Amino acid sequence: MEISIDKHSANQALIKIKLNEADYQPKVDAKLKDYAKKANIKGFRPGKAPVSMVKNIYGTSVLVEEINSILGESLNNYLKEQTFKVLGEPLPVEKEDNSIDWKTQKEFDFDYKIGFVESIKVPLDKKFKATKYSIKVDNKLVEETIENLKSQSGKSTNPEVSEAGDHIYGDLTAAESGFTKTLSLDLSKITKKLAGKFIGISKDAVVEFDSKDVKKAQWKDAFDMSDEEVESAQGALTFTVKNINRTETAEMNQEFFDKVFGPGVVKSEEEFVAKVKETLQGNYDRESKVFTEEELKKALTESAKVELPEEFLKEWLIRANEGKVSAEDVEKEFPMYAKQLVWSLISNQLATENKIQAEHEDVIAKTKEMIREQFASSGLGSQMEDSMDMFVDNYLKGEEGQNYMNMLTSVQNDKVLAFVQETVDMKEKEISIDQFKELLEN
Repeated sequence: MEISIDKHSANQALIKIKLNEADYQPKVDAKLKDYAKKANIKGFRPGKAPVSMVKNIYGTSVLVEEINSILGESLNNYLKEQTFKVLGEPLPVEKEDNSIDWKTQKEFDFDYKIGFVESIKVPLDKKFKATKYSIKVDNKLVEETIENLKSQSGKSTNPEVSEAGDHIYGDLTAAESGFTKTLSLDLSKITKKLAGKFIGISKDAVVEFDSKDVKKAQWKDAFDMSDEEVESAQGALTFTVKNINRTETAEMNQEFFDKVFGPGVVKSEEEFVAKVKETLQGNYDRESKVFTEEELKKALTESAKVELPEEFLKEWLIRANEGKVSAEDVEKEFPMYAKQLVWSLISNQLATENKIQAEHEDVIAKTKEMIREQFASSGLGSQMEDSMDMFVDNYLKGEEGQNYMNMLTSVQNDKVLAFVQETVDMKEKEISIDQFKELLEN
């Protein structure tokens, strides 16, 4: 057997395997003899048919099976000996129809495409600089949140005359295109000038205005219209009022406190304000942690300068998911796939170099944390704690064990990122909510 590699680019190569008769024939003969002992062929007692007859019947299929087995084992062993990291799976180079004569041919040549990356180097020291973001929850945000909670918990009414902040339900019509849509217009999300036309009106009133009076973002935020609908709603517009909806804000009393946080959790307005701030800070602490880690991943990726074999990977994705994805699908999703793949390679490399390992106990702890958060959002956290082990076990066994592997990977990523933050120069930066939103947009 001869195996060679032709690296025709920095990250793609062709593996050539040449088999001669000595490589496969002993195994083929042994398999045929075993078949002969068990074969049930008409005209012969079971196991008494001549090997030559068994060979005529099964010879080709046994030959193909044994050669494929030898190829798979030899290719895997050869690739394990290499210093580079193979991506995806080797792709056999398809031969022309009838290019192999299985009846008479003695030597066989097979080619496989592979994609790979050479050793990954991530320089981690104090020269590597990154930012750890911390979002500050100020009093303004707390006040806005409380007002929103009071509005959400308030009673809904349908007054006869509209006021600022109401929702006006009715039909929007464009004179030029004939476009019409029934919608609920949020007066708090349009300009004060335009909102003024909807204040002090009653049912059946017709409000006239022009599309240019509506700012771009307000079409979605206030009118809940798609880009296609906005294109149709240009020029002179009329809004025929069908109903006026108003939500009266809830009072700051025990009933309101219990509705937001549960019975007896807070017992005064002062405690309620403190609890809102604590909850907001906890939520934004999690968001800033995720943002910091994503920015750190980005910096590590840029530093490692991993060059992927894109052409090979795209072909592999199409062939590996034959019939399930198109070339257009792969092209569209490839940037996200490539980003995740590069981070996976970096994370695995750092874990190997620094002996970072995800333990079973870590997987259990992270899964419990995830399930607690899910239950907490539904208000069922405390009642489900006694059954936590059962929920964890059921989740980790789900998707034929893939959930466990995903959680194992997640734990490793957490440990790698924690190690990186301890190793590099992390500068803490406190930012406001508005600054955080700007960073997200950029």
